[in-house]
Amino acid sequence: MKHFEKIQTLLPLGYLYLVILGIIKETAFFYQLDINILKYSSIMDVLISPIATLTSNPIVFIIITIILISSFYLPDFLFKNDHKNWVRKIFELKKTKTDLGNDEIKNYYLFISIKFLAVFLLSVYLGYGVGEGYTISNRIKDNKLKYEHKLNYATGESEIVSLLETNSLYYFYVEKGKQSVKIAPIGGIKNIEIIY
Repeated sequence: MKHFEKIQTLLPLGYLYLVILGIIKETAFFYQLDINILKYSSIMDVLISPIATLTSNPIVFIIITIILISSFYLPDFLFKNDHKNWVRKIFELKKTKTDLGNDEIKNYYLFISIKFLAVFLLSVYLGYGVGEGYTISNRIKDNKLKYEHKLNYATGESEIVSLLETNSLYYFYVEKGKQSVKIAPIGGIKNIEIIY
């Protein structure tokens, strides 16, 4: 229970870290499309970006859930198995049992667990942003996008598009037959049709 109380005190910092990870993921994705996403984002987009990333893909959600659960139990695992060489090498553990008391050792392992969680989350968010951006930019260059949406403007015009991303203010899309990314404000779109 002590671990839970210590982790609870770190939750605000953890959420701030997640917001930073969300910004990194969005920036890595949109950079490959030559868009500075921070110019097109509201503060609400920035605050919900880490949650949106978590829920956007079930595989990402499962991976991050496993990481969170693993890091919660990691200090106890390290305390029980720190005598094993492979555990020492993977987590770069110092010899602790001779110099420190049990509480200090558990605090050290809690720090290792938080460090493990931070590095792993950074890897997932950055990898997801870079990978998704790279894939989309290559599909745009090779003209291999799927055009599954029809944007109907308030003016009565419409376009068949590949919808790349949305936020609270803008739609980011590529028009059928073109290779440039267009940005349209949400207020200018009457509705979106999904084409099957």
